[in-house]
Amino acid sequence: MADAKMLEQKIWSNVLNEELDLLIYLPPTFSPLSKYPFFLVQDGKDYFQFGKLARFADELAESKQIQEAIFVGIPYKTVEDRRAKYHPNGAQNEAYIRFLAHELVPYIEANFPTYHMGASRFLMGDSLGASVSLKAALKYPHTFGNAILHSPLVTDELMELANKANPALVKIFHVIGSEETEVPTTDNDVANFLEPNLALHRILEARGFEYYFQEFEGKHRWKYWQPFVKEALQFMLDKEQFETEDMTV
Repeated sequence: MADAKMLEQKIWSNVLNEELDLLIYLPPTFSPLSKYPFFLVQDGKDYFQFGKLARFADELAESKQIQEAIFVGIPYKTVEDRRAKYHPNGAQNEAYIRFLAHELVPYIEANFPTYHMGASRFLMGDSLGASVSLKAALKYPHTFGNAILHSPLVTDELMELANKANPALVKIFHVIGSEETEVPTTDNDVANFLEPNLALHRILEARGFEYYFQEFEGKHRWKYWQPFVKEALQFMLDKEQFETEDMTV
């Protein structure tokens, strides 16, 4: 099997007025003559390092369990930067979501062969990265048709968006740990992640979203999220979901 390619690129954001790093995974059999779904991955470096995202993608694609995809990791700069962009009430949260929808999506689709449709675009994140992924998908459902959530911080705003969103437009993978009742936060507080996540689960299930949910035994740690990176890919990238298109003439 050929090796996957990992590219390091930079993108200037007019919305955020700063340059951001990108870690871009191309699948082992990548060809500019095919089209691919793509993922925008918050905490991108962590997903490749701790979530073993590239390894799982390689293994599942090689065994023909999933469609090959492009993964665009967006690393955060500092803990403060992460909170400002990812927290639903963060100072840069709305601007970061506009960056994802209006700058990063066009950049990826101008530089790589993709399907140019919401159903083939995915957002993924853990903790606050899951929060901003869900918020972006619910605010821009025609742009982002899928969201993968590993233990998001759930606020009233996110539940209100879930209550108003069109369930036919967004597919969601959602996990939370049974021991996530006292999670230390970056503002030196402690938060109960479990109860709001269970409330969000009830909303998403009642409203009829295409939806995977599991309450796992464990805490707010990569040790517990890692297996659900693989499960998320299996749920989201069904082999029959996207037909690989040959662009040759």
